[in-house]
Amino acid sequence: MSPFLQLTFALAMIIALAKLGSYLSFRLGHPAVLGELLVGVLLGPSILDFLHLSIFTDQHLQEVIQELAELGVMLLMFLAGLELHISELLKSSKVAILAGVLGVLFPLALGAGGGVLFALTPKNALFLGLTLAATSVSISAQTLIELNRLRSKIGFGLLGAAVFDDILVVLGLSVFTALAMPELGERSGFTMILIVLLRMVIFLFLSSAIGYFLFPPMALKIFSLEISQGLISFVFVTILLFGWLADVLGKMAAITGAFLAGLWFARTALKERILSGISTIAYGVFVPIFFVDVGLNANVRSLFGGDFWLFLGLFLIAVVGKVLGVALGALLSGDYSPLEALELGVGMMSRGEVGLIVASVGISEGFLTAASFSAIVGVVVATTLLTPPLLRYLVQREPGRARVFAEGE
Repeated sequence: MSPFLQLTFALAMIIALAKLGSYLSFRLGHPAVLGELLVGVLLGPSILDFLHLSIFTDQHLQEVIQELAELGVMLLMFLAGLELHISELLKSSKVAILAGVLGVLFPLALGAGGGVLFALTPKNALFLGLTLAATSVSISAQTLIELNRLRSKIGFGLLGAAVFDDILVVLGLSVFTALAMPELGERSGFTMILIVLLRMVIFLFLSSAIGYFLFPPMALKIFSLEISQGLISFVFVTILLFGWLADVLGKMAAITGAFLAGLWFARTALKERILSGISTIAYGVFVPIFFVDVGLNANVRSLFGGDFWLFLGLFLIAVVGKVLGVALGALLSGDYSPLEALELGVGMMSRGEVGLIVASVGISEGFLTAASFSAIVGVVVATTLLTPPLLRYLVQREPGRARVFAEGE
């Protein structure tokens, strides 16, 4: 069987089983995304090791699926941005700053302390804390979309805090790399930090200027042309370019660029058409691949070997540090009740592609051991699986929400 046919068969199974899993999960009263994540664990090396069956001989198959999954998370974050309004997001700037900053500092400090207890060197322990400080709100955003709660105080705070979290973790990674390299002098390291900050500011300014001034007229102009699905093609290309620009120019995660593109397209008069077209592509094909791919990259069985206590310790640090930090930031803002602050903390609990990116840099540069890296991958999977049902449970406990859910919202 040719590599292309192997890919087509693998994608057919992944998408079909993901949709079956999401349907069963929804019928059982859980977020649909949880079913797709569990399908990934089932197909992954934890149980079936689907991609390593004898029928698959293409060595690049898993890599191709991972890249398609990256498209899925970019489209998901674009749709999250498209559901919001800039003015509404700015109203949550106070809680976004407080929750974003404390949500990084708490797991960073606890992770570094835990690394020392596990006999890591101070440098490696600090990097371990930085890895645990990362977050990924794509899964939480999807859960809130399913619950019709993305355009709520929790949704605005979650996405705003995630932007600050991403900036701080990327900046922290740049600072650590600059200062940890012995061949760089103090001035060189400081200069590198300033350059990273400047690139972030330039990217945010440039992307905002393009989105504010060019998106509305360009969307209307392209929609008026006699091009088959020209508007959707234009939007899709823009998502890819904004993701590329975020990484290359801003040294930020590509999903940040996709999210910003969604925010600015939300201002256009064609928002509903864009939402309909991109949703079809995203939820029909790419987003299910993304959620299943999380499980395909994890081997849950390996966590119950000699590294179990390391995994358990890092898992507790990751959960407690992030939830406490974010919830405290929400409470300090004065705009959130204790339950809402807890919801925000749980929503930020999931790790994902950002954490994996930081961990990959750590193991390639020698800042993380192989055991630490495996434990971090386990933390990513565990927090990703745990976040959707916990978030739904907390939302159901909000006053007046239990009756709505019982009626089948």
